[in-house]
Amino acid sequence: MSAIDSHESARQLVTGWVENLAQVLESMTDQRPETGWQSATATLADAGLTAEADVLWWEQPLQMSPDAEVWLGAPRETWEQVGTLTLKAAGLETSGPDETRSTWHEILGQWTSALARALGFQLGREVACGSGAEKSPPEAAHDWITVSLAFGEKRLPPVAVVFSSTLLAALTAPPAAEDRSTDVAGPASSALPLISIPGTARTMDLLLDVELPVSISFGKTQLSLKDVLKLTTGSIVELNRGINEPVEVLVNHCLVARGEVVVVEGNYGIRIQQISSRQDRLRSVR
Repeated sequence: MSAIDSHESARQLVTGWVENLAQVLESMTDQRPETGWQSATATLADAGLTAEADVLWWEQPLQMSPDAEVWLGAPRETWEQVGTLTLKAAGLETSGPDETRSTWHEILGQWTSALARALGFQLGREVACGSGAEKSPPEAAHDWITVSLAFGEKRLPPVAVVFSSTLLAALTAPPAAEDRSTDVAGPASSALPLISIPGTARTMDLLLDVELPVSISFGKTQLSLKDVLKLTTGSIVELNRGINEPVEVLVNHCLVARGEVVVVEGNYGIRIQQISSRQDRLRSVR
């Protein structure tokens, strides 16, 4: 039995994280795949997942302790298929390997960010992703799982996920006792984090330096002209949003995310809890 299988909290965290992958892919492809996972019994070499195999590996460090890393390896068929579906959902009917590759990197960025948030929930402190890169895991690695993906009848080769010993220790650590309800989302949360994109498709390069206005909407209402003229200092205008409902993040007047209001060093800020689909975000800059 693997270390993850022998710890209930680790199994729950990994299950929630794998379910989050389905949410990420649904938001980006407009199709929700079936996902699942199981602990691997063979070595990476026996499974044909060495550096020489046609597998695209991504190494993602987590800023929680030294050597806390996770490696994600996808066979070519998997990352090409998922990348192509994502680009088609964004309105790009044709794409090259560079576009699909960088799109797969973006998906991994969102997915590993969800792992960081789930670990933060478990440990009772904030955990963030570091800068990742294409790099295969050590061949001696033995703590890993396979994640299955199926879009309808199309079942793709599974993705390999390898945990470093430091990260595995965090996965199997008992949950922290502190109240974390407002700090981070739990492992099965539907909130998708807003992250930096590890790789960017060539078709978007010319747009990435364009400056766009960002605004926060706390709510809306409609007033008659006579009510507007009655407004004075101290008047209260009731909005169409409850006090506990998330506020909207607008870029160029288009909704791209929702979140909660926080205070950071005396200034107001927004903690992103949910982002719009890739298709909606691309539409906002057209």
